[in-house]
Amino acid sequence: MSPSTAAPHDLAPLDVGALAGPMSRRPTVLLALLLLCALAVPARASSSWEWPLGDRRVSGTFDAPETPYGAGHRGIDLPGAVGDTVRSVAPGRVTFAGRVGGVPVVTVTHGAERSTYQPVRASVEVGDAVGAGQPLGRLLGRPSHCVTACLHLGRLRDTTYLDPQDVLAKGGRVHLVDPDGPPPVPPSLGTGELLRPVGGPVTSAFGMRVHPITGVRKLHDGTDIGAPCGTPVRAAAGGVVTSRGAAGGYGNRVVIDHGRFSTAYAHLSRFDVATGERVAAGEVVGRVGRTGYATGCHLHLMLVEGGRPVDPLPHV
Repeated sequence: MSPSTAAPHDLAPLDVGALAGPMSRRPTVLLALLLLCALAVPARASSSWEWPLGDRRVSGTFDAPETPYGAGHRGIDLPGAVGDTVRSVAPGRVTFAGRVGGVPVVTVTHGAERSTYQPVRASVEVGDAVGAGQPLGRLLGRPSHCVTACLHLGRLRDTTYLDPQDVLAKGGRVHLVDPDGPPPVPPSLGTGELLRPVGGPVTSAFGMRVHPITGVRKLHDGTDIGAPCGTPVRAAAGGVVTSRGAAGGYGNRVVIDHGRFSTAYAHLSRFDVATGERVAAGEVVGRVGRTGYATGCHLHLMLVEGGRPVDPLPHV
């Protein structure tokens, strides 16, 4: 092929005879061959993501929406403190750093997939190349669907949401037990270890208030968390379902006994568990609704200790 007809990206034929030339030329030719081979090998994508916050905890799990605009949790929530450094989960390039719906978001593209971080005050700019573990910004407390500060980490391939936990590096706190011995006694669960059943803002806190429907001033015996109807509601801790059904003003309600305390989930639109069923922490027990005395879609979360309701907000 003549130079005038060669494709723009064709490489010139290698002069094999150069290898038979004087000894002084051989190191230069061999070095050129090594560089060509290195350029021809594509960089391997990381098989796992690093954790973007220092602590490896998850307070809100992934729940893929059934439709593009349907209810669901399009990522995972990682609890943290305002001002925590948020780091890139893998090598990539910053492709977005701005606001979406008023929420500060950073997006990093890693080949065929993207990671998203919110709410984050960005310290990077669009176009920046970042390495795994490199700081992207600082965690903000608001605006957020979590009651306390948390990082919402998303994972996308094209327009499909994927579970970040599938690629986050495994490990962390592991307790090894003797496989031939008796099973270990699980640690007692304190109320400070409860999972948050659903993401969303607190629309009415625990305490005295004037009821928005009856107009009566009385104790609001739980915490209302606003979320779209149909959003999965998850058990705050492992236990046994002691009640499932209509409960007057509470609407459709599920009650779970955890031993030293119990939790209740009211105004549900659907049940996903049965009375007597044992559930694990994080298992879906129902869906957000507006049954009973409710002015809109939300979860009424109750925490009962010693037979009396207490404020669940400090514990989730």
